[in-house]
Amino acid sequence: MGEEELEVEKTSPACADDQREDEAKTEVRKVKKKKKSLKEAVKGEKCGVCHVRRVPPRMDHVKLRQVLSQFGEIQRIYLVPEAAAAQMNRKRAGGFRGQAFSEGWVEFMKKSVAKGVANMLNGQQIGGRKRSAFYYDIWNIKYLSKIKWDDITDEIAKRHAVHEQKLALELSAATRERDFYLTQVDKSRALSSIEERIKKRQKVQQESGEISNLPSEQFEPKVIRQFPQKKPVADEAGKIKPRLSKDILAGVFGGQ
Repeated sequence: MGEEELEVEKTSPACADDQREDEAKTEVRKVKKKKKSLKEAVKGEKCGVCHVRRVPPRMDHVKLRQVLSQFGEIQRIYLVPEAAAAQMNRKRAGGFRGQAFSEGWVEFMKKSVAKGVANMLNGQQIGGRKRSAFYYDIWNIKYLSKIKWDDITDEIAKRHAVHEQKLALELSAATRERDFYLTQVDKSRALSSIEERIKKRQKVQQESGEISNLPSEQFEPKVIRQFPQKKPVADEAGKIKPRLSKDILAGVFGGQ
């Protein structure tokens, strides 16, 4: 037992040193993360965001960066893909068959550059070579003064959540309609099979001559009873005007 105690005493300081080293490493990592986040926050304060309201066909983030980077340094670009229904309609009409985008955001490293780009390019022709697909397209770009990239990512996440919720509601409604249709189909099949069996039985009974012994009520069609309705009193009551008696008039006008 004495040797085991000595071994435990020898190993325990080493374990403590390892734990201290791990704690020190984790603290260093936390400090580095904080510094990195602070740097990103400072960079975000200096950056400016522009909203591209219309992205021309055949333009993606690579070509957009290539066109706008000549005015200033760009940090991030995000383009919203076109809706599936609009894409299908465009392909059916014989238009561009590739991936198109509806709108987008461009983050410049400096606010002044973003302002200048929006003021200079908005409403102007994209240009380039005449053979370029964007030669006759016009810029529709606006500078967002008090909006950061984090606000845009939050808005995009909200849009995705709303879109997924709408899809879930549409799917649930479609499943309900399908289940109701299938139940109605099953009911109609059951009723049609019952009618066919009754007709077959009647035919067999008519051929065998047993139809006369059965009561005729089984083969008579169902009668829907109709009950006579009385006219409402309110219509006649509106035509009758109330009249004052002569005694009341005499009392009002002094016995005349």
